[in-house]
Amino acid sequence: MTEHSPASGSQRPERTNEPPERCAVQAGLRGDPMLGTAFPAPRLLLVEQPGPWGRAGLAQSHFDRTTAHQLIARLDPQHVRVVAIRRPGRSSPPDRRRWAVVDCRPGRERLVWGRFDTDQELLDLDVDAVLAGRIALGAAAAPGTAESSATMDDEPLFAVCAHGTHDVCCALMGRPVAAALDDARPGRVWECSHVGGDRFAANVLVLPTGLLYGRVGAHAVGALADATDRGVVLDQYLRGRVGFAPEVQAAMAFAHRQSSGLRVREVGFEGLSPVGPDTVAVRLNCAGRVADVRVQFARADPNWLTCQAAQPARATVYQPLSMTWVDPGETSDGVGRQPPARRNGHG
Repeated sequence: MTEHSPASGSQRPERTNEPPERCAVQAGLRGDPMLGTAFPAPRLLLVEQPGPWGRAGLAQSHFDRTTAHQLIARLDPQHVRVVAIRRPGRSSPPDRRRWAVVDCRPGRERLVWGRFDTDQELLDLDVDAVLAGRIALGAAAAPGTAESSATMDDEPLFAVCAHGTHDVCCALMGRPVAAALDDARPGRVWECSHVGGDRFAANVLVLPTGLLYGRVGAHAVGALADATDRGVVLDQYLRGRVGFAPEVQAAMAFAHRQSSGLRVREVGFEGLSPVGPDTVAVRLNCAGRVADVRVQFARADPNWLTCQAAQPARATVYQPLSMTWVDPGETSDGVGRQPPARRNGHG
């Protein structure tokens, strides 16, 4: 999703009026479309930081602020999103905090955990090398390095946005969902900082597949956990898959909706072709069959997109129109081009 404010300027304007309800409530009543709204970074660094977070997450917490800014500045150009995490509910600070690097790219899914004593240790963590398997992990790593405590994790992980200082909806709706998920999958759930789309709270990010769900209620956590275990999606809550352009995310979600039982790893992106001023064709490989999904994009009317917004803004929404099975050898003008890159969206 791309959000556009009607006015711009170096200073945030004063709010002239207030939204009648919290942003997630109003977005739900309006039926704001969620498809194509997962963030574009395909990789993540999760940093355990118990206690409160300010609006900037890790950079406004008990974590060293200078180190946090350096970490984000170094990893953002590498398309790695830095996310703060903490255990659901109230818990004692651990003796050693944990970090995790995650690769959500199809065919490269990987989740590696480690521990650290000082914040500055993370500046020496080589995310590329860890994910590529180019360095030894655990006991085989050099003593005293961030990688010396690292281990692979093959089980799904759930990160629930509970970043209340970024948007109160994330805390009010996210924390109960995190607690319910933790009951369903003990030890596999973390509260996390901002993942975008505050008005879609509660937001749940499943790793390492990178599926981002929105408007998840506590009543839905059992179905979500079961779908994750089976490697399929819960399409009514799906916002998209991180690391892909919005049009591609919307097309992938539509493919899952049209082909019940299609597994997450059976859907691959092959190319994108413009077919009109506001429409693209996204070519997908779905369990060995090739399909073209037409996706239309448009700007919505101005609305309050977050509880802390200074004024209403307009979002770009993505609407799948059709899905057509094609011959693998059939070509289409422009198919094969990559969509334009987006920023990692740490804001």
